[in-house]
Amino acid sequence: MSRYRRDSTPGATWFFTVVTYDRRPVLCNEPVRSALHDAIELTRATRPFSIDAWVLLPDHLHCILTLPDGDADFSTRWNLIKRRTSGALKENYFTPETMTASKRSRRELTFWQRRYWEHRIRDDHDFEKHADYIHFNPVKHGYAKTPQEWEYSSIHRYQRNGIYPPDWGSGGGMIFEAGFGGE
Repeated sequence: MSRYRRDSTPGATWFFTVVTYDRRPVLCNEPVRSALHDAIELTRATRPFSIDAWVLLPDHLHCILTLPDGDADFSTRWNLIKRRTSGALKENYFTPETMTASKRSRRELTFWQRRYWEHRIRDDHDFEKHADYIHFNPVKHGYAKTPQEWEYSSIHRYQRNGIYPPDWGSGGGMIFEAGFGGE
């Protein structure tokens, strides 16, 4: 078994990619969005974090989260969010035919992939690069012609707060670095 080492910088800001099991395109379904929202809020009530940027696509999500000072335990947060979402959706989204012995032994369901991608944000430029990647992702995957067309994104908050102009991502000349985030 591999020994994966995670960065454990307390109070850091992190970029994550979380994917559904077998890339099932269900994350934008209303019951799933509701269960995910509830799982996040319930987790935040006992293990606080801020959501700095977010996009929800049919089979994966990207986000930037910041943990409180002195806290580096994003792993438990994701475990709780994924378990709570899976549990809430078990009746309608459980697929017993995809259960493996490994999933059974770990008491996992069939909603999320086991692992996720994480990257600690190193500075303001790194934050901006990852926020841009998040907000442009629906266009990259062909779900929208402009980032503003995609409903499940924090781009709308960024524009309301004046962080992005109203036409951000809609014009030419924007360059996005590909290859990070597992997508």
